[in-house]
Amino acid sequence: MNKRRQFLGQLTALGGSYLLAACGGGSGDGAGSASGAAVANVAARASTASANGTTIPSASSITDTSGAVWTLSQGSVYRNGVKAGNTYNVTLLMIYGAVIYHQGTGGQFYAWNGSTWTACNDPRLGGTSPDGTTIPSASYIIDKAGAMWTVVNGVIYRNGGTVGNTYNVSLLLWYGGKIWHIGTGGQFYVLTDLDRWLPCNDPRNAAAIAASTGMFYGVNGHFDYTYTPSQLVSILRNMGCTSYRVGCTDDPKQLNAVSKLAAAFQAAGLQLLVLINQGVYDSNGNVFSSESAAYSRGQQVAMAVANALKQYGVTLYECGNELTRQNATILDFTNAGTKAVDFNNRNWPAMRGVMRGMIDGVKSVQSNAKCGINFCVADIGAADALWDGMQPDGTGGYPKVRWDITTWHNYEVYGDIFNIGIDGSGPGFDLPTYCKARYGVPFIITEWNTGPEKAQDYRASYISNTLSKYYQARKSHNIQAVMYYVLDSGNNTYGVMTNGTTLNPPYSALTSFMTGNPAN
Repeated sequence: MNKRRQFLGQLTALGGSYLLAACGGGSGDGAGSASGAAVANVAARASTASANGTTIPSASSITDTSGAVWTLSQGSVYRNGVKAGNTYNVTLLMIYGAVIYHQGTGGQFYAWNGSTWTACNDPRLGGTSPDGTTIPSASYIIDKAGAMWTVVNGVIYRNGGTVGNTYNVSLLLWYGGKIWHIGTGGQFYVLTDLDRWLPCNDPRNAAAIAASTGMFYGVNGHFDYTYTPSQLVSILRNMGCTSYRVGCTDDPKQLNAVSKLAAAFQAAGLQLLVLINQGVYDSNGNVFSSESAAYSRGQQVAMAVANALKQYGVTLYECGNELTRQNATILDFTNAGTKAVDFNNRNWPAMRGVMRGMIDGVKSVQSNAKCGINFCVADIGAADALWDGMQPDGTGGYPKVRWDITTWHNYEVYGDIFNIGIDGSGPGFDLPTYCKARYGVPFIITEWNTGPEKAQDYRASYISNTLSKYYQARKSHNIQAVMYYVLDSGNNTYGVMTNGTTLNPPYSALTSFMTGNPAN
């Protein structure tokens, strides 16, 4: 079977005229026989290629699938008698998967790409290790980038070099697209993009966090909808939604509207998550001048919101909306946010202050309330820095932001949240698993959708496929709720209805999945 694939590959490389001739496309003027001879020659070379896995030593030469003969002499590699690139001290030459490899000084492997040698792993080790691979019992781990991980005398090595300061390591784990280890005293650590080991819980523990039940299916709305509270209750019940996210500030008009909604939801037994929509800017549109000023404003608005809503049983608050993705806080919107250095160091204290202020403001009014902090894309760099009291420049010792619920936005353009790319293009990792292990609190996806430009058929398909992924992962990833954005966008860009009229097929896709898949 392998030789047949090699033969077909060579035919493809020959070009159209030879292929036509070989398939009976000759004109009968002799071209057919000449082309047939060329094809036969290719087949002969392929059939004489050395067996997969042949090495020097013990073989004296290797023939590749193009018929070239490879030899090893005094530590240098030769192709048809001519040195192939700059090689020395070569101890092993090998053909594997139709590619020529050599092992050089220090045990490093290199692959021949047709003109030069490129560093790689021993191809016999295989590709990316299966999720959940550990050392021990495996002797090595290969990550998605092709790096090989080993543990020697309790120290962690990547491609032969140490990674950070590790010792007494008893377990190395490949899980959810990340490298984890257990260090001294049984503490787990996870490796970040900047080769820092951060403390965490065992990522494999699916039952570590108790999440509230009965609110998994949610949808977003706005305080200024023309729907009455009773109409909204009826709409949500018909859809199969059990939770609703709505934002407001301490503006009396907004608070009055949300208070009426909260009263209706309390009577109907529906869960209301209230976004306290305070940003990093003061009343003049400038970034808060200090962390203390930002904290005071955050605390003020949160106390007003919580005081107005506590009588209606509201206990879930999200403290800020996409604060890590403001012009003042992200340096480059194309960055995935997996590194703290992706964020604005100068304005970081203002963001941290307003977040802390909102959390403390809610807690001062409702000690039993739960507060979430919201992130976007793959902003674990921001989340880690806030959680650990760090600045984007790497300095520490600052106030820590500690939230009760990790909330996230996951639009299609950001990527699959269970395999989201590092810096938008690097190897993906399982973001909810990372958050579960790092912060130890429930996870809510408070906004999700595809783009506003997508056709309605596409949107419906996206809704069904994405909800299926969320639904299957809800328990293993401690996902407390997923909240579609949005109920009514006033047009057909995001919403599933407009002025009470359903937009199909998105509305049907959303409601049929919710009603057909109980989330208890």
